[in-house]
Amino acid sequence: MSRVRSSSRLFTLVVYLVMIFTVAVCLIPLLYMAALSISSPKAIINNEVFLIPKGITFESYAKIFTYPNFFRAYGNTFFYTFAGTAISLALMIVFAYPLSKPRLKGTRGVMKLVIFSMFFSGGLIPNYLLVSSLRLTNTRWAMLLPFAINQFNLILLINFFKTIPADLEEAAIIDGLDWMGILLKIILPLSGAALATVGLYTAVFFWNDWFHGLIYLKSSQFPVMLFLRNIVTGTSMVGDAAGAGDKSTIAISIKSAVIVTSTLPIIVLYPFLQRYFVKGVMIGAVKG
Repeated sequence: MSRVRSSSRLFTLVVYLVMIFTVAVCLIPLLYMAALSISSPKAIINNEVFLIPKGITFESYAKIFTYPNFFRAYGNTFFYTFAGTAISLALMIVFAYPLSKPRLKGTRGVMKLVIFSMFFSGGLIPNYLLVSSLRLTNTRWAMLLPFAINQFNLILLINFFKTIPADLEEAAIIDGLDWMGILLKIILPLSGAALATVGLYTAVFFWNDWFHGLIYLKSSQFPVMLFLRNIVTGTSMVGDAAGAGDKSTIAISIKSAVIVTSTLPIIVLYPFLQRYFVKGVMIGAVKG
């Protein structure tokens, strides 16, 4: 018994050490950026700042708020995130529900195409030619439609829909519901866990996406992550915010403040999304 207890305590200690290390690796960069953003330029130049700010000042945030393009980019990102997540969930639900029915003809062939496209794609140039031929360049749809369906998330939804007992659908048909009614009134309420997971993945993708905005959009439509990228690299692609002449004058504290400001909403919302995810697991459970 003593050996079992000692091994159990050792295992628990190792688990706690791994968790503490993981949390530290995740938090230290964020805390370092937050400390830099409110530290004085002199303290930053002298390398006096690590996790605790020195010479606390909020001038960096005040300068950021004077950039009109920053608020525009922030609004663009919110639009891309919410609209993109809504469109993506709607299309994937409509796509995944029929593919979860093995009795339907052609589902295997479609699934093979989905898996094939998951590993092989046309590449950057063919994708750009496709978006350009559809006249989506310089429009907000270029950030939403080409990435509406993610194969990995689609497979997650398909597998979850397969776990819902077919007896529920048969009972609903007997009660007079059509397939759309079954999907809206039975399948979706039971799929809270899967929808929360897929929605979280999709929202994070649209929030962090900047490369496609650089390719397809004009400057007034740039997302905040592209604004952040241009601030950090000191380029002149976001109006007056990060011009080439400003490259030598943009302080490290300003760059850090932009990073904190752009990532803060997703950090604040994540605990609420996580709670919703746990609630979705409970709702999505089917009790026998």
